[in-house]
Amino acid sequence: MNTILRKSVLGVAGLAFAGGVFAGPAAAHAAPSVESVPVAVAVQVDKPSVDKGKLVPHGVQGAQSRIDLSDEQVGNVKAIIAATKKAGMDERAAVVSIATALQESKLENLGHLGDRNDHDSQGLFQQRPSSGWGTVEQITDPEYSTMAFLKGLKQVDGWQDMPLTKAAQTVQVSAYPDHYAQWEQMAADLVAEHWNS
Repeated sequence: MNTILRKSVLGVAGLAFAGGVFAGPAAAHAAPSVESVPVAVAVQVDKPSVDKGKLVPHGVQGAQSRIDLSDEQVGNVKAIIAATKKAGMDERAAVVSIATALQESKLENLGHLGDRNDHDSQGLFQQRPSSGWGTVEQITDPEYSTMAFLKGLKQVDGWQDMPLTKAAQTVQVSAYPDHYAQWEQMAADLVAEHWNS
């Protein structure tokens, strides 16, 4: 068996050698080989990081909640961040805004909910036309509603140094003022992820 295997291997080697000898001169007249050309390599540059100490300067208060977000909800996060930048405010303002919208609507741009509606509250921040926040069309526009919230936040003296829930409550005047705190870590994580994207 070893003899048969050895003869087969030598036979294949002989064919390869003979093919190389006979093909050698023909290959010399073939088209020249292509020289290697340097290829540009894409290098991923990390986006600048956000100062996480600025996002939650006083630490979170109480147990934290977290939900999975749909593409639409992530789009609303990005709209809130864009409006915050447009208003000339920093990452902390975006954290307060996103935490507020998480509590009020779970980042869903809600229309009128009929019998389940809290008065005439609508949009990401559950703002009320009857309370002067704007028209239904305006408060269901993520940029407008965020700018309206931020305008209220700017009027709160020292909001940057307040616990998130107190800053949000001062603007929102909610029946459940302590509920905003549970969303602070998730809001901070979303701002860290999307602020520079």
